Order: sequence, then C-alpha cells, then structure tokens
Amino acid sequence: MKTLFVKPAQIERKWFVIDAGGKPLGRVAARAAAIVRGKEKPVFAPHQECGDFVIIVNADTVAVTGRKAHDKVYYRHTGYVGGLKSITFEKLIDKHPTRPLELAVKGMIPKGPLGRKLMSNVKVYAGPDHPHAAQHPEKIEL
Repeated sequence: MKTLFVKPAQIERKWFVIDAGGKPLGRVAARAAAIVRGKEKPVFAPHQECGDFVIIVNADTVAVTGRKAHDKVYYRHTGYVGGLKSITFEKLIDKHPTRPLELAVKGMIPKGPLGRKLMSNVKVYAGPDHPHAAQHPEKIEL
C-alpha cells in the first residue's frame, strides 16, 4: 500500500457553520471533529492537515441529556501539589459558554502538533453571530 501525500495546493478548504442550539454536545463535537480532520474528503491522510474550517454558533445553548448538567465534571490541574480543580458542566457553561464544546472537540482530534493546529481551525461562539461572514460558510444541519 502506498502512502497518500497531498500537496497543500491540491486541498480545497471550505468553511462550515454548525448551529449547536439545542443539539446534543457529543453529536455536534463529533461532526465538527470529523470535518476539521478531513475525514469526509477522498484525499484524507491522517498525518496531514487536509480538513475544513468549522464555525460553531449558539454554543451556550448546547444540550446534554439526563443529569449530565449537574453530574458531568471537568478537571484541570494547576501544576502545584494538591492543585486538582474541578467544575461541573452547569457552572462551566455559565462562566465560559464556549469551553464545553471546545473541550469536546479537542478530545476527539489527535494529540500533539497536528491536533493543536487543527484546533485553530475550530471557531466557537456563544451567540448566533460570528465574524466570518466574508468566508461564505455553508450551513450544516445535524
């Protein structure tokens, strides 16, 4: 089997908008991760950045099922001894409305330099407005 190497000039990159309002968190994140990764393209190569750009709007009204709003906990560590901090989904969405979706997409893409570059192609906004109208993004229905 031959490894596929796609030249950057051969890759056509588009912009897409996903409205997360009232949609399940995981479904929105999974669809965004697949698009950013380029998995829906015939020239997909796992070691190259060949995906598209994704704009996620209405991230503050994303839905979680069951008791996840109360029970889902996000952890981070300060780097100091005993520095484990935790915050529930409910409080996180109040403080930083875009953070749960950013973390969900981040968990679904590769780790390392390629993953960090792919995360720069994901734009998440709390409300319905975004500053990327000049790119003429296509709307995606979930």
